[in-house]
Amino acid sequence: MRELSKKTRLLCMIAGVSKSGYYGWLKIADKQNKDYNDYLLIKEIFDKGKGKYGWRTIQMRLKRDNNIIMNHKKITRIKKKYGLYTKVRRRNPYKMIMKKTQEHRTCENILQREFVWFKPLSAGCTDITYLPLNGRFAYLSVLKDVATKEVLAWDIQFHLYMDLVLNTMDALDNRFENMLIHSDQGFHYTNPQYIAILKKHNIIQSMSRKGNCIDNAPIESFFGHLKDEVDYKNCKTFNELKEKIRDYIHYYNNDRPQWNLKKMTPVEYRNHLLITA
Repeated sequence: MRELSKKTRLLCMIAGVSKSGYYGWLKIADKQNKDYNDYLLIKEIFDKGKGKYGWRTIQMRLKRDNNIIMNHKKITRIKKKYGLYTKVRRRNPYKMIMKKTQEHRTCENILQREFVWFKPLSAGCTDITYLPLNGRFAYLSVLKDVATKEVLAWDIQFHLYMDLVLNTMDALDNRFENMLIHSDQGFHYTNPQYIAILKKHNIIQSMSRKGNCIDNAPIESFFGHLKDEVDYKNCKTFNELKEKIRDYIHYYNNDRPQWNLKKMTPVEYRNHLLITA
């Protein structure tokens, strides 16, 4: 130990630095090396998310996939230190508006932006979004559980005919009785065929106020994440796009933990609610 200390003093003297300065540099270098190992773990998760994961998702993935608990401040610091900047999702700038015929009718906003529910199949949100494909648009209809955030049903078509929504509602059975389903005031949801299906299953209908997409925020949030996380723009065929949507919805329901679901996936949270009810 004494011999090592003599060598250290000699090297410090040659380099023109103090011994305390040398050990201070060692301490910093050791910390930087430790940061680098943590950075590699964070970057692996960050890259899997295509640069769209924030500290919450990274923290959940570290615990879920690597059994590593890391403070959010440390994750934020390392991301900033190594230039891992999260891409921010942009809001859809406009929505398609279709005129209603006189036989169509709207109803009141019963949901009233109450997005916290603790019983599965108590409230759902539904809407349609579009996805560009080979110079055309494919239209995706989704029904989502407000309590669990689970996608309950969906359909995708190259058109906006009523069967797009009616096919989505084919999932309805006696489990959905007395459920509240919220939508916007679009042509499909004011259509007598749609209203009749909801009545058949004793479902309560709720609608957003005109021009208030925030009233249907849960489904808008899902569409935003889907468009961020699915590489749909490189699809060549309709079947390829449909397969990507199917895979993503399975992933979203079963393998994508969410911060507000106690860090569980929608299916895990649904089972949790049913057990604790």
